[in-house]
Amino acid sequence: MPTVEAHAVGTPTWMDLTTPDLERTRAFYSALFGWTYLIGPEESGFYSMCQLNGRMVAGIGLKPKDAPYPTAWSVYFEADDVDAFVQRAEKLGGKVAIAPMDVFDAGRLAFCTDPTGASFGLWQSRGHKGAQLVGEPGTMAWHEVNTRDGIRAKDFYSALLGLEAKKLDLGMDYWTLDKGSEPVAGVLQMTAQWPADLPPHWMNYFAVTDTDASVRKVTELGGKVHVKPTDSPHGRYSVVTDPVGAAFTLIAPSRPT
Repeated sequence: MPTVEAHAVGTPTWMDLTTPDLERTRAFYSALFGWTYLIGPEESGFYSMCQLNGRMVAGIGLKPKDAPYPTAWSVYFEADDVDAFVQRAEKLGGKVAIAPMDVFDAGRLAFCTDPTGASFGLWQSRGHKGAQLVGEPGTMAWHEVNTRDGIRAKDFYSALLGLEAKKLDLGMDYWTLDKGSEPVAGVLQMTAQWPADLPPHWMNYFAVTDTDASVRKVTELGGKVHVKPTDSPHGRYSVVTDPVGAAFTLIAPSRPT
């Protein structure tokens, strides 16, 4: 896929990870995806811009020791007015976890929780325009919210982000969230087969060329496999966690992402 200069409003624009161990985490993803890093100053918490072929693809930040949130990858949606999006999210039943705030001259950020309990970010691009490369090996490829109330979630995100929800015939309750004719994210209804203690969350996918080889690399590097490589109509995928417990999905897409 060509490089990306800007992301459309309402679509995934960025992903980042908060981790208690920056050095170990950077080493893991560098070995897995070939990332290099631009490491920020102390006042930014040494926030690391992950690069592939000289293009920004994701971020890694330090998780404070007393932080109440888990170690996890987060997805951010592009907003032309973060403050207005936050107000709309609250009217739709969402909650604000981090109120709108400027991030130096890079952009304006907020973090919210949807009415079903899944957390997500909003990003108003200024100097930082989000991921500059997507759908290529080692970059973000797909995002879906896994929730106990799929109908409420798809209605919330459709209204908040200006997307259209379309039900897919997959033998499960699954909707795509479309920007025009292009699916940009998904909503998956968790069932009784899912662990009862697993909260609603956004699952983020990274593209790879060979899922099985990437999974072997994950285990060699100290990560864990939670769903073994599995074929699907959209590609061969596997759910894994990195050495500090952040979950993500690897997928070798069956067609260009």
